[in-house]
Amino acid sequence: MNNDKQSVVLVDKEDRTLASLDKMEAHQLGLLHRALSVFIFDRKGNMLIHQRALSKYHCGGLWTNACCSHPYLNELPEVAAQRRLQEELGFTCEVTKVFDFVYKATFDNGLTEHEFDHVFVGTYEGPIETDKNEVAQWKYVSINWLMNDLFLHPGSYTPWFKIALPMVLECIKKRKLAA
Repeated sequence: MNNDKQSVVLVDKEDRTLASLDKMEAHQLGLLHRALSVFIFDRKGNMLIHQRALSKYHCGGLWTNACCSHPYLNELPEVAAQRRLQEELGFTCEVTKVFDFVYKATFDNGLTEHEFDHVFVGTYEGPIETDKNEVAQWKYVSINWLMNDLFLHPGSYTPWFKIALPMVLECIKKRKLAA
């Protein structure tokens, strides 16, 4: 496997590249690194969410946005977003960057996710062919259903999703980016 696929890009709080480091080592040390999250909607405004494969190194079995990953060194986040949509879900679509945010979450297995996350939004309706190493299952859900389920079962969702979701919904409301 290409070393780039096992590395993350370490950044400062302004998202300036510092170095690349083995992905697991970065998560063990809790170092700030570049990431991306893609939120996909259908034309009716339903959101595509997926359950992370149970074998994932953290948050296995939790529900999250359509796609989340790490760009390679010298790869633009928007290019990585397209690449990971194709690799994880078997499709690409136009995406628009809506904001960035930084978060830090520590998990029971000792890993820490400390990310400078680039967030993208897009619209897609069509075939989905998942990579079973990444995705256990997927579905489109209404925002009302999702907000109710998040309230009732917050532990079923990834930490970054719970942080980014309200900001994504606010951006869509203001900019009318999806549906």
